[in-house]
Amino acid sequence: MPISIHSSLSNGRIDRLAIALSGVCAAHCVGTAIVLGVLASAGGIFENPLFHEVGLVLAILLGAVALGHGAIRHRFMMPAAIGSLGLGIMAGAMTLDHGWIESAYTLLGVATLALGHDLNHRAGR
Repeated sequence: MPISIHSSLSNGRIDRLAIALSGVCAAHCVGTAIVLGVLASAGGIFENPLFHEVGLVLAILLGAVALGHGAIRHRFMMPAAIGSLGLGIMAGAMTLDHGWIESAYTLLGVATLALGHDLNHRAGR
C-alpha cells in the first residue's frame, strides 16, 4: 500500500520525521561543541614532553618485540633495520624545538617505523 503525502500529513508521520531530524541536528551541534571543547582543553596534554617520552618508550618496546621476533623467525634483518631507523628518527625529533620541523621528523620516523613493521609482516607470511 503506497503511502501518500496526504496520509502522512494527516497521521503526523512527516511531523515525527521533522522532529527526529531536528533532534539529530541538535545532537550534532551539541556533540560538535563538546568535542571541540575537549580537544581545545586537552591540547596542552599533547605538548607535554612526558606524553612524547612515554609514546617513544612504547614504540621502542613494541618495535623491539615485534621486529626482533620477526628477525629471529624469518632470519631477515631488513625490516628490523628499517624499523630501528624509524625509531632513531623519532628519538632525534624529540631533541628539536616544538614546531613544524619536529613534527615533520616525527612523522618521517613514524612512517619509517611503520614500513619496517609492514616489511616484517610480509616477510613472516
